[in-house]
Amino acid sequence: MLIETIFSGFGGQGVLSMGKLLAYAAMKEGKEISWMPSYGPEMRGGTANCIVNISDEPISSPVVTEYDVVVVLNQPSLKKFEPRVKKGGILIWESSTIKEGPTRDDIKIYALPAIDKATNELKNVKVMNMLVLGALVKLKGIVKRDTLMQALKETLPERHHHLIPLNEEAIELGMSLV
Repeated sequence: MLIETIFSGFGGQGVLSMGKLLAYAAMKEGKEISWMPSYGPEMRGGTANCIVNISDEPISSPVVTEYDVVVVLNQPSLKKFEPRVKKGGILIWESSTIKEGPTRDDIKIYALPAIDKATNELKNVKVMNMLVLGALVKLKGIVKRDTLMQALKETLPERHHHLIPLNEEAIELGMSLV
């Protein structure tokens, strides 16, 4: 099993955190992982993405040109990465803010109104990334739910531990939406 994934969006949307948490959870399960972030100098508001490869065997290269799973949180990312989803792959897109949706018919497409759900149901837009990650984990079964929750506790800085219950709730909500 080798699953090649990219998360992409604006800086500040939690794209790198999503990838890091997934990679850490997979590592806890004894899988081989690579996590390769890429972001502009703006930090907040610029483009950001990260490639996460997860495998049962050693990974030959973290560099990928086509993906099994693409997660996009903004319109520029959808335009850039939709063509790079492997035939039969998965595209998850943030449907509350992306106005021009995907057009391919040879991939599985999941519209996820993560920003609306995080804002209206969880009262905190900052956890929309965990909502998206929950949906991905449910769809692909890349890691176990319990491992993901444990990884959250181990990777979130201690100063943010008071947010763990909210993040867990966001993951659960994301899992329930797909």
